[in-house]
Amino acid sequence: MADTNFDLIVVGGGPGGYVAAIRAAQLKMKVALVEANHLGGICLNWGCIPTKALLRSAEVYRTMSHAKDYGLSVEGLGFDLKAIVDRSRKVSKRLNMGVGHLLKKNKVEVFDGYGKLLGGGKLSVEKDGKVFAQIASKHIIVATGARARVLPGLEPDGKFIWYYKDALVPDTVPERLLVIGSGAIGIEFASFFHTLGSKTTVVEMLDRIVPAEDAEVSEFLKKSLTKDGMEILTSAGVKDVKVGKACVTATIEANGKAETRDFDRVIVAAGIVGNVENIGLENTKVKVDRTHILTDQWLQTDEPGVYAIGDVAGAPWLAHKASHEGILCVEKIAGTQGLHPMNPDRIPGCTYCHPQIASVGLSEAKAKDRGHKVRVGRFPFQANGKAIALGEPEGFIKVVFDETTGELLGAHMIGAEVTEMIQGYGIAMELETTEAELMHTVFAHPTLSEMMHESVLDAFGRAIHF
Repeated sequence: MADTNFDLIVVGGGPGGYVAAIRAAQLKMKVALVEANHLGGICLNWGCIPTKALLRSAEVYRTMSHAKDYGLSVEGLGFDLKAIVDRSRKVSKRLNMGVGHLLKKNKVEVFDGYGKLLGGGKLSVEKDGKVFAQIASKHIIVATGARARVLPGLEPDGKFIWYYKDALVPDTVPERLLVIGSGAIGIEFASFFHTLGSKTTVVEMLDRIVPAEDAEVSEFLKKSLTKDGMEILTSAGVKDVKVGKACVTATIEANGKAETRDFDRVIVAAGIVGNVENIGLENTKVKVDRTHILTDQWLQTDEPGVYAIGDVAGAPWLAHKASHEGILCVEKIAGTQGLHPMNPDRIPGCTYCHPQIASVGLSEAKAKDRGHKVRVGRFPFQANGKAIALGEPEGFIKVVFDETTGELLGAHMIGAEVTEMIQGYGIAMELETTEAELMHTVFAHPTLSEMMHESVLDAFGRAIHF
């Protein structure tokens, strides 16, 4: 067995781990990255990237189905599910290879295997049940990610009951689809299959869908999806599931009533759990709470020299949060001056259903709960020239300000391309911009981003076009 010393060892090659490894290499550290499955992690291979490829195909299909609205004609419109899935897998494969190239370019030594902490700054690496290397470092970053939470009685079978991996490589577009959970993953898959023709039912145990979003966004999305023919059941639960030879029979409780119905497929999207098993945490002082590793604001665990980043370190479970944590952790290890801890209120979140959702900062309700006296501005897509020209007049932008200081507390969007626009508000919040700077910023015309300006103006009674 090799016994090699490094300046930094990173366990996990997802968006947190590989970014941390590259940044450390840029800072002239000797870096080892341990990854047993896919470079790029779940996000790149089985998460955010391939789902966006699928959703792009659905988006084009949706637009083509409305060709007449644009003065165009389409004959024989259809789709090839296998080709859609193949395109999605090719996108992931291309990016996976790109990550490998970047690690090689930056001289990061990659160990193809499972890492296990041994304590004392040592780590073993095994493959196929055999340890083939033992490496050591004063600094070890755990970036092992997370996996889908499996619900009792709803274990994935790869045929009738799907979790996200199964839903990414479907063998069919089910005629009747049940989606359990309405967070970003659930609602994106619901949107994809519904667009391709599935009669889709979404069951959410809480009182509104996409519950992490502002209440007005949740309500708008529910109305939009319902208008499009999707069935949305909130404050509801799936109490019993029986898999038959040709379908799944589920008992759904909603509005105080229980109803038994048949579905061709069930997608379960009920949260995630951290990958904390079998990585040697028992050999350290690392503490775990509800499957997530506890850290301080600099990502340090209770074990000296051991850090945790990304999904395994807790919410929000977002790739860009993991990457930022990776860089922050490495910079702290390197002794970089002028760092400041990550502010979770400034992490944007995006959901790529139709219509899209994007947000950053506090919702109106959370801002009030924290004691802020707020000013709220809104602007609808239907009053924006570019949105109308695009044939996308559905949606709105909402901003929340502190009335006393003018601080931008939060921004919430639903509509076309809002996932691309949200970063403008993210930058504004990081720069601690007030309403004055946003009001005096010149926004190009005609653009969707003009609505960002108008919503700010509306918060202070100065909107021009609404």
